[in-house]
Order: sequence, then C-alpha cells, then structure tokens
Amino acid sequence: METNHIVSAVFGTVLKIIFAMVIVAFVFRGAMAGYEFGYRVFKQQPVALGEGRAVTVKVTEDMSPKQMGELFKKNGLVNDTTLFLAQYYLSEFRENVKPGTYELSTSMTVEEMMEIMATHTEEEDGESK
Repeated sequence: METNHIVSAVFGTVLKIIFAMVIVAFVFRGAMAGYEFGYRVFKQQPVALGEGRAVTVKVTEDMSPKQMGELFKKNGLVNDTTLFLAQYYLSEFRENVKPGTYELSTSMTVEEMMEIMATHTEEEDGESK
C-alpha cells in the first residue's frame, strides 16, 4: 500500500513538472514571436536591398489599409500584410495618404512608401497618366 502511494506521488509530481514545462515553453515561444514582430515593426526592412525593382500601384480612395497591404504584397512591395498594417497605423503619414498611381520600389521601407503617398499631388498623378 505504501509503495502504491509513493509511486502515485512521484507520478503526479512528474506530470506537474511536465505540465509546467509545457506552459513555460508556450509562454517563451509567444514572447519570442511577439518580440520578433515588434522588432520587425520598428526596424523596417525593404523587400530588396540595393536598387530594387520599380512597381506601379494604384491606390483608390475607397481602399482600406488592409486592401492596400494586400495590393503591396501581391506586387512584391511588402512580405507581410499584418506587418504592413502595424507599420501603417504607427506611421506619422497615415492621415495624409492620398489616392493615386504611385511608382514605388521594392527597395523602399513602408515608411518611405507612406511618405511618398502622403506628399503626392494631383499634378504628379496627371503626369504619370
């Protein structure tokens, strides 16, 4: 009887330790993923280093930031739509983004693209047609 009680106690303790280790592993992985995402938000990297490739995109007035991110991802300007959204909402230029046709580059960061779209004038759009 005493042996069964000891085995049961040891088995219960081992299970608790394994459960605690699994919880710690999940918390650690979540923290690392959050840190990596936050790092990528604030340490913006362009898709291509060097000269990059010029891409023409048309941003319409009714386009949501998510649709804009999907358009940019489809055209190779960004790698991650969710990351684009975070950078968009944290950008100082987001309130001033204007619809239009833009020639952007894969060597630009999201902040640089946003600045171009915020300082864009209708005359420039007329020239590109």
